[in-house]
Amino acid sequence: MKEYSTLAEFWPFYLSEHSNIWNRRLHFIGSTCALLSVFSLFYFQSAVFLILAPVSGYGFAWFGHFIIEKNRPATFKYPEKSFISDWIMYFYIWTGRLDSELKKAGVELKK
Repeated sequence: MKEYSTLAEFWPFYLSEHSNIWNRRLHFIGSTCALLSVFSLFYFQSAVFLILAPVSGYGFAWFGHFIIEKNRPATFKYPEKSFISDWIMYFYIWTGRLDSELKKAGVELKK
């Protein structure tokens, strides 16, 4: 795996690792569950939600990588950049701008 020193350099690589729509959907579900867990942590004041946040977030994402995309999650080599990129992708999905980002990065989409 290439060395990436900046998030801007890493972003196209990150997108290329998410070419399958079902992997991206699983990331979205996992990120949403993680957010709901964080909100629930504060609302219910129960530590169980502190455990559920990363388990749900990474669980869905890693399933998408290992089973669907058949690649190794970038989290293992670039944990910070990957974590930030997960939330950038989440934002782009919500705003309907992910397709243009994928095209800019030259990602060949798989269904």
